[in-house]
Parts: sequence; structure tokens; C-alpha cells
Amino acid sequence: MIAHRRVSRRNFLKAGVGTGAGLLILPFGLARGAASPNNKLNIAMIGAAGRANSNLKGVATENIVALCDVDEQKLAAAAKKFPDAKTYVDWRKCLDQKDPKIDAVVCSTTDHTHAFINIWAMNRGMHVYCEKPLANSVQEARLVRETYLKNKGKLATQMGTQMHATDNFRRVVELVRSGAIGTPQDVRVWCSRTPKGGSYLPDEGPAPEYLHWDLWCGPMPSHAYNKEYVTGGCLAWNRFWDFGSGQIGDMGSHMMDLAYWAYDLRFPTTCKAEGTPVNTDTCPEWLTAEWDHPANNWRGPVKVYWYDAGKKPGMPSKIFNREELFKGLLFKGDKGFLLADYNYRLVMPTTGDMTHYKSPKPQDLIPPSPGHHEEWIAGCKTGSPTLCNFDYSGAMIEHNLLSLVAYRVGKKLEWDAAKLKATNCPEADQYISKDNQYRPGWKLNG
Repeated sequence: MIAHRRVSRRNFLKAGVGTGAGLLILPFGLARGAASPNNKLNIAMIGAAGRANSNLKGVATENIVALCDVDEQKLAAAAKKFPDAKTYVDWRKCLDQKDPKIDAVVCSTTDHTHAFINIWAMNRGMHVYCEKPLANSVQEARLVRETYLKNKGKLATQMGTQMHATDNFRRVVELVRSGAIGTPQDVRVWCSRTPKGGSYLPDEGPAPEYLHWDLWCGPMPSHAYNKEYVTGGCLAWNRFWDFGSGQIGDMGSHMMDLAYWAYDLRFPTTCKAEGTPVNTDTCPEWLTAEWDHPANNWRGPVKVYWYDAGKKPGMPSKIFNREELFKGLLFKGDKGFLLADYNYRLVMPTTGDMTHYKSPKPQDLIPPSPGHHEEWIAGCKTGSPTLCNFDYSGAMIEHNLLSLVAYRVGKKLEWDAAKLKATNCPEADQYISKDNQYRPGWKLNG
């Protein structure tokens, strides 16, 4: 097993590839403002339970001035911890709060409202931290990214792919970028979580008085209330097209993050996918996908593969004995493989030795992260960069969700990222955007 220390952010972002050898195991942040780092941000929490509990802990050093949740019971529980915060059930009214002024927003809602909240907040000059995925369609992800780019240098943004802040992710990126597997060829990414299929849930009658069901449905078509939508966490609702994007949207955000970072990926040129028979209500119960990415300034073209619901790439058993990995990535180069998950990494050369590899110099190592939330907070206050900003993460989510478009049309897409079009498949347009599905009163770019 081969690993080593860290690549400096300055040199790392140049995307250079190092040289040399080393066998060393060793168990980053940062974004706007004229404000002193010691000043506290006025933060609005959109979503007050579930993932919000962790996010609240992550930003608890700041001023929580507003809380919003469509569930009044959950809202009341959060308000006990932050009694001075104003409370709302409609995030649109929350974002228009004037006193005290909101500096930053943490979005921990259901996926189908992420893009709306992200864009509305940035349009009002607010920094944003958003749980993954940033959006629920390719076009939404593009608009989130474009809105951020219009405000780049003024706003700090971060998508909640918390594993990006871990030491292990840094070590994997360093190994790949420094040539431990030689010239990159492809990467295979998987997660064995298996979602349910089925249809939208049957009507159970009126929602309880404390739950604002119409606001929960938000911009998407209204659905009959069923308690199963709101119990059991994200797996209860993210399998439905109107509310989520299945496992490629959920776990794909985490696992693809490492592939995206290590290979310095942006927009693909092709995408194809297959899965269970297309269902008009729910995402596929299993999905496999393949993207082609063009060469960049330090590597040639590469392929990216995705597998979920127990589907996995074939791994040479004589090299790897980690078939039990529930989730992971297998990087392949012309001189070896690198197998990784959140906390594990293994490099195995196919050449028989590592004489082709030279470890980076100490000044060329990735600094440790101060913490995913801390990086964003520092960015809000000082203008220092955040690694999972909406430029990087917007491109990644757009990439991931394109696989669902290819799956639904059943064709390999020739992708023109600049035009947001599948040049060989006009029928893909209906799945690239959800504009024709939004309900009156809900404006994406509001």
C-alpha cells in the first residue's frame, strides 16, 4: 500500500503531475468579505432537522438569525436552541428578511428545492452552503453554477460533500496527480445502496396541521400527502423524479467527488446509461453509466463509469481482495490501479515496482482542511477559496444528472456542454430541464 503527505494548494491547482517514489502512510479553506474573520455571520438555516442538525453544529459559532422549516414541530425544536432567531415556514419569505440582515444561508432541504434556494440566496447577495446535490436537473445545476460565476469574488459557496475535507481524499488526489498509477485511463465509481422503485404514494388524506404540505411539494407538481414521503430520511423521497435523483444524485455526489477532483474533470463529451425499465414516477432501481471526458493540460482523455445497487466493476482478484467494499472507486492508469473509499486507499502497480513514481516535495502537498463548514465560514469572511464551490460542484452535479437523461431516452448522448444540448438526441431536452413542470408562483431564478 502506497500513500504520502500533502500537495500545496497553489501548485496543486496548476494541475501539475509530480515525479518520484515514496512509501509513506499519513493518517484545507476558505471565501468574501471586508469583514474581520472574528466577526460573526448572520446565518439563515433553511431546513431545521435531519441534515440540518449536523449543519447547525457546523455553523453554531455564528449568529443563527433565521430558521425555516415546513414542519412546525421541527421548527419549534430548533427554535428552542436559537430563541433569538426569527422563524418561517416559507423559505421565500425567510430570504427576504430585512432585519437583521442575512449574510449567509445554509440549505438542508429536500433536493427539489435546492436549486431554487441557492439561486434566490445568491441573487440577494448571500453566501450559500447547500447539501448535495445542488440541483435536481441538468439545467438547474447549470443555472446554479452560472449564478455563482456572476458573483464570484463576492460570495462564498460550498456544496455539502463533507468527505472532500478528509485527509484520505487528499492523499488519493496526490497519488493520482503525482503519477502513482501512471497516465490515467479511467475510473470506476460505485455504491451498493439499492433504492426502491414503484409509483407516487397513495393519498392518506390531509397532512397534519403542523406540516405545510403544499410548501413541502414546493415548485414541483402537487402530490397527495403520504407520511412515507417525510419519514425515513432522504431514501423516502429522493427516488421520485419530482423530488430527487436517486443514488447518482445522492451517493453519487460523494463518490464522484473524488474522481472529479483527482482527474480534474469538467464537462463530458458523451454519456450513456442503462438501468431498470424506465418508470414515469421513480428513478431506476439500479443504474450503470459511462461518460467520456476530453484531455486536459496534464492527462489524456479518460472514461468515467458509475454502478449502483450492487453493480460493481470487475476487479482483478489477484491484485485486489476488496470485493466487500460497499462503495468505492477504482482508478486505472497505464502503470497500475488505485482502489479507494472514504477511509481507504491501496495502490498496486501492474509493472511490478514503483520506480516510475516520485513523491511530491513537501511544498507541493495539499494542506489539511480546517473542516468543511469552517472552510466555508472563512470564505464568507475573508474571501479565501472554497474547494466545493458552486463552479466545481455545479459542473459535477450537471455531469452526474446527465446520466439520468441518457437513461430515460435510452441513447448514448453526444453532449455539447456549451449549448446544454445533446446534439444527436432532441428528445433529451424534455429531461434536461424541468421548466415546464414548475408550479405557478415558483420562479427558479427569483
